[in-house]
Amino acid sequence: MERALILRGALAGAVGGLLAFVFARIFAEPQISAAINYESGRDAAQDALDKAAGQAVPAMGPDIFSRTVQANVGIGVGMVFFGVAMGLLFAVTYTICLGRVGGVRARTLALLVAGGGLLSMYVVPFLKYPANPPAIGHEDTIRSRSVLYLTMTLAAVLLLIGAVLLGRWLQARLGTWNAALAAGAAYVVAVGIVMALLPSFGELAANVHTFGRHATETPLPLKDAQGRIVYPGFPADTLATFRIYSLLAQVILWGAIGLVFAPMAERVLTPPSAPEPARRDTAPASLR
Repeated sequence: MERALILRGALAGAVGGLLAFVFARIFAEPQISAAINYESGRDAAQDALDKAAGQAVPAMGPDIFSRTVQANVGIGVGMVFFGVAMGLLFAVTYTICLGRVGGVRARTLALLVAGGGLLSMYVVPFLKYPANPPAIGHEDTIRSRSVLYLTMTLAAVLLLIGAVLLGRWLQARLGTWNAALAAGAAYVVAVGIVMALLPSFGELAANVHTFGRHATETPLPLKDAQGRIVYPGFPADTLATFRIYSLLAQVILWGAIGLVFAPMAERVLTPPSAPEPARRDTAPASLR
């Protein structure tokens, strides 16, 4: 049974990844292209400032993969594989929860686990470290940003597991409704404490040294030695639109995993009904 559920989780994840890619390709990709164009223009303006100041300008090497390949095959394959990975993780979590969360139907449990995955794997980390287009960010902070994001994600997952266990422990004392409210409140408080303890990306040492102390590392206007703006800051509309589409893509991914997996899991978990015994023909011989 476990193997059947995990295989179906991988299939549901692949479907979710494919749907999320189609959405992202149509809506988010133009925002990524706009971000790349901004980065190219800003780099050219920075190079001009460096040349004017007598500084050496490093030559940029060619891209290994063209922009067309990156925007289509690269992102598509990446999102499908990511969907499969999330589907496998979802199926393992679902299998562990079976029989341990009360009398919940197979379909309902699938939607609850998918909702928990979306909340802990993306929404909560997103609130602390919202998504940026790939071209935006200080290259010297990539490692620090990755560690902080993974730390926030791991904390969100572990705290959600703790909240579920707390709710189960309180259920016998407070009832299902009050136990759920208490566990949810405890989760919000604990997540808020973790968010307050972790630094913002703008507070990283490399960003403070280069740009000063800010809440994020979204590029600010580029200025010359006299303080005049020679290139604008990153467009706020592009950033906000990209973040909204990124969040919606994750909603599509986890929603598809839950909705596709739910009926398949119910078929695996519901034993086939026994065939009805053949009825004996009791009619009088005269009526046959």
